[in-house]
Amino acid sequence: MAYKDTFDILLLIARPAAGKSEIIDYLKRTSLEDRMPRFHIGEFEEIDDFPMLWRWFEEDKLLSQMGHPRLYTDKEGYFLGDHLWNLLIELICLDYQKKIRRNSNYHQDYTTLIEFSRGKEHGGYNTSFQHLDKEMLSKMAILYVNVSWEESLRKNHKRFNPEHPDSILEHSLPNEKLEKLYRYSDWDELVVGDPQYLAIKGVKVPYMVFANEDDVTTARGKELGDRLENALQTLWNLYTKSLV
Repeated sequence: MAYKDTFDILLLIARPAAGKSEIIDYLKRTSLEDRMPRFHIGEFEEIDDFPMLWRWFEEDKLLSQMGHPRLYTDKEGYFLGDHLWNLLIELICLDYQKKIRRNSNYHQDYTTLIEFSRGKEHGGYNTSFQHLDKEMLSKMAILYVNVSWEESLRKNHKRFNPEHPDSILEHSLPNEKLEKLYRYSDWDELVVGDPQYLAIKGVKVPYMVFANEDDVTTARGKELGDRLENALQTLWNLYTKSLV
């Protein structure tokens, strides 16, 4: 296989509104000629569980209007069981497997960017990682966008556009729901003991923390580009070592 200078799979995780989707939007706005050497991302496709989740909300609303039982959520919009959080991860894996099935040389052309958030209340990242396909894990690097709960809450308010509640960049959660589902994260517990790699299902997955408490992602400017370049260059070095 020819040498390639780009990630196969880059997983972006964080609290809601931390800047994951803004980073992806910045990468979309960056030319391919600039994106590849600086960030080790060429052409890319996204898999985000928010559109899946939003579809479930829509289906439940329609079923309720039709007089049928809801399938996924109660009337307050909470999942009927924690297993549904894990189903979303399984669906992410399924979407990825379809890409590989359609094109056996998929990663010669594309990086897959995967995005999701998980709070401790519904199993955290520790549980969600156990539902990632092992073959995917062997091709994956993780970028964790680090913000405090307070910053997540602030940006959750700031980004909300009532005209586009289904928008990846402009959706929001009510305060009560955001606090219940996402206030507490298990990320720091998972990375204790190794500042470079996470052991997931027997696979060493390289990770990097992207500090965003000062919110460099909203403006999509030079400061974001520089900080992202530093983070992904370091992550790339860990990634290439893990593939040897």
